[in-house]
Amino acid sequence: MNKSVFFLVIGLRPLAFFTIMIFIFFSCGDIQEIDKFLNEDANIYIERGKDIRMIYSDSAKIKMTVTAPVLERYIQPGQEKEIFDKGILVTFMGQQSQPVSWLEANTAIRDVRTGKITTKGRVEFWDNRKKLESPELIWDENRQIVYTDKIVRITDKIQGDTTYGFGFLANQNFTIFEIKKKVQGKVNVTDFMKGN
Repeated sequence: MNKSVFFLVIGLRPLAFFTIMIFIFFSCGDIQEIDKFLNEDANIYIERGKDIRMIYSDSAKIKMTVTAPVLERYIQPGQEKEIFDKGILVTFMGQQSQPVSWLEANTAIRDVRTGKITTKGRVEFWDNRKKLESPELIWDENRQIVYTDKIVRITDKIQGDTTYGFGFLANQNFTIFEIKKKVQGKVNVTDFMKGN
């Protein structure tokens, strides 16, 4: 290689970097914005994402998918958690990787250490036949169960009935479930929404 060509190629790298930096600084209309950005205390233990889609699989079979508009992941050792404060939708898959049940909530917090997701707000868990509503529901990934000690309402669209109760336990496919304490008679809708 010709020495003059070699020095030209080497010399372009710092020049290109300098040109890019000048372009960045001058393309921003306000130098105070740059100063503010550089002086912010960025938390290196928080990851943020939008339009999230996570796929969980086992032995090349999709077991579930999680979608959410926003996710904040806290990655500090010993305090790992994921926060879905704009809503979450979990789709559980059956044997043929086809959707069999769903869990949707206004907010959710996943404790990475325990593998539990606590969902709150308007929480719905359903399959093609039954629908459960509750102000709070906990999904245990490791045990593959969904449960709560709060008030629940279960509607069965085939039988056309509605059951109320306190406490609920089901497998995550919603094929086997139990209401801990059934409620007879009328239930105050305000109590149901508050979870009392």
